[in-house]
Amino acid sequence: MKSLILAEKPSVARDIANAMHINQQRNGYFENNQYIVTWALGHLVTNATPEQYDKKFKEWNLAELPIIPNHMKTVVIPKTRKQFQTVKSLMLKDNVNEIVIATDAGREGELVARLILDKVHNKKPIKRLWISSITAKAIQKGFKHLKDGRAYLPLYRAALARSEADWIVGINATRALTTKYDAQLSLGRVQTPTIQLVQMRQDEIKNFRPTDYYTLEAKIAGQTFKLKSQHRIKNQQQLEQLVQRLKGHQAEITDVHSKHKKQYPAKLYSLTDLQQDAYQRYHMGAKETLNTLQSLYERHKLATYPRTDSNYLTDDMTDTFKERLQALLATEYKDQVRPLVNKKFSPKMHIINNQKVSDHHAVIPTEIRPDMNALSQREQKIYMMIAERFIENLLPPYEYDAVSVTCNIDRETFEFQDKVTTQPGFKALSAHEAAHQTPKFDKGKQYSVQHFNIQAHETTPPSYFNEGSLLKAMENPQKFFDLKDHKHSQTLKQTGGIGTVATRADIIDKLFNMNAIEARSGQIRVTSKGRQILDLAPKELTSPLLTAEWEEKLTQIEKGKYDSRAFMKEMKTFTKDIVNEIKESEQKYKHDNLTSTECPTCGKFMIKVKTKNGQMLVCQDPSCKTKKNVQRKTNARCPNCHKKMTLFGKGKQATYRCVCGHSETQEQMDKRHKNKGKNKVSKREMKKYMGKEELDNNPFQDALKNLKL
Repeated sequence: MKSLILAEKPSVARDIANAMHINQQRNGYFENNQYIVTWALGHLVTNATPEQYDKKFKEWNLAELPIIPNHMKTVVIPKTRKQFQTVKSLMLKDNVNEIVIATDAGREGELVARLILDKVHNKKPIKRLWISSITAKAIQKGFKHLKDGRAYLPLYRAALARSEADWIVGINATRALTTKYDAQLSLGRVQTPTIQLVQMRQDEIKNFRPTDYYTLEAKIAGQTFKLKSQHRIKNQQQLEQLVQRLKGHQAEITDVHSKHKKQYPAKLYSLTDLQQDAYQRYHMGAKETLNTLQSLYERHKLATYPRTDSNYLTDDMTDTFKERLQALLATEYKDQVRPLVNKKFSPKMHIINNQKVSDHHAVIPTEIRPDMNALSQREQKIYMMIAERFIENLLPPYEYDAVSVTCNIDRETFEFQDKVTTQPGFKALSAHEAAHQTPKFDKGKQYSVQHFNIQAHETTPPSYFNEGSLLKAMENPQKFFDLKDHKHSQTLKQTGGIGTVATRADIIDKLFNMNAIEARSGQIRVTSKGRQILDLAPKELTSPLLTAEWEEKLTQIEKGKYDSRAFMKEMKTFTKDIVNEIKESEQKYKHDNLTSTECPTCGKFMIKVKTKNGQMLVCQDPSCKTKKNVQRKTNARCPNCHKKMTLFGKGKQATYRCVCGHSETQEQMDKRHKNKGKNKVSKREMKKYMGKEELDNNPFQDALKNLKL
């Protein structure tokens, strides 16, 4: 008898097959005398569409809403039907006596596998492989500790409840809004509060009024002392009068204080923290960072599971540190890593906390030695960020003396503060601070004041969100929304905000694509369409509180403390309420980006929308779905300044334009690239040439052939 292993993707199935020595490849699976390994292609089974319940729902009709099925149906995804049939036939084979779920260890991964099992009507025992990295060692260890599948039934119920609730609320709210206002409008329990977050920050910046304030500095013995004031001084004349009074007076040192302090590095990376840092350092988008990290996890096996919200590790992981550090000897940090390799690490370290690790621990490097040349530039950057943060947390803390010197000048108190490094600790990894000594000041001694300086300042508004900071705001929305009930704020904090680490990047991407938000020089702003969505949407869908309440109940379902049927009953009632609210609304929607270009399909006027890569024309009729490119950014480089060019139009007469003024048609560009390649040896020819064991007509070889050594 054999065990059937179901992985989420072909690449993961191949890794499992290699680790478990399952080397007979078949069509859609691997096999040996003990195991069969097959895979889903992401999802193979999904929720049925409204028209698959009843053909009348194919037409979007406000009168037919809400659509609330008595029993939610699932269907096989047509594009992946062939692989589903393969998986189904393997599950029903007589010589398969158990199923091992090896999809991603989390709520979504559990849903992928269980929907397939339910569709096949599986009756065979289920076991669960639960691992955080897909190296051979982690896979082999995981198979030695397989869990009983029944222990994960509550996780499946929570995943299914979340999926079905999103379907019922999302489809009904979107159809209601779209048909009511005859425009492509979309609502969701996560995406709508995200638009609201951006709008609130935008309003805060718009309503901000800068104020001037002033500070006073005194130069004493080459050091800058600042006037110690309890409040900001807004009157410059007040300080000018003070300077006139203080001129000619000596500064008497009243206190010299030094305190030894320690600073620990930032926590290990969760996915959101990594996405935020990657944007700040390299302007990598949230989705781009996730995809790169996924590649490091799946393809290269260099990073642990990406979709984690934890910054901590479990105490059993300290035994793996040595192997992980040995792998990092292949990086530029080898000199800092070498002393750590044989060090004994305690489970009581600040990065170890079992209570703060739920499904997955923080993102850290695996024990696989990296070949940096095999990684793309993005992969190198993300891997080195993860490696750097991991090493920092294993190095000693940064230690310094915090020096504070206070003086009196004619009864006015001035203060000088400085840091003197005593032990660079983890900062030695990335910072190179020049060593310096604070001049010695003696208490009670008087010093001459070299000069006074009044500094002018202006208060600044908060920054617009970028992709990194918006992710962080979605993780902590209670800091931005005015929630009068403290319990609601705590709920949001405990449930991890709106969305999950796995979905937030997709939500932001979706909002860009539906033209609800746009980015100007990296600054995210709400479009006219986004503002109208907020005005037209039921208020419950613009607040993060709904998501917090959902997540709280879903977590309870995961723990087996709440009935998923009761949750779905609440969702159906909520859906009926918001659909009725939209139906009864008397508000209007206005297209402010309507053009005079007629849709080639239905004849209605088209709307100009901005995308992340340019502009596009979209038919105003939601049922038409016709789109035309107007302009888009390309990877084609300008021959003059080498910046990326923008493409206008299509075909041979499409035009590429650069900000420097250069312009050329598609035909001209094709011709330029064709000529550029002439008289050059191709990579293929070069590889063939370099692969030869002997070189013909080699004068150096000829000159040495008779030399006897």
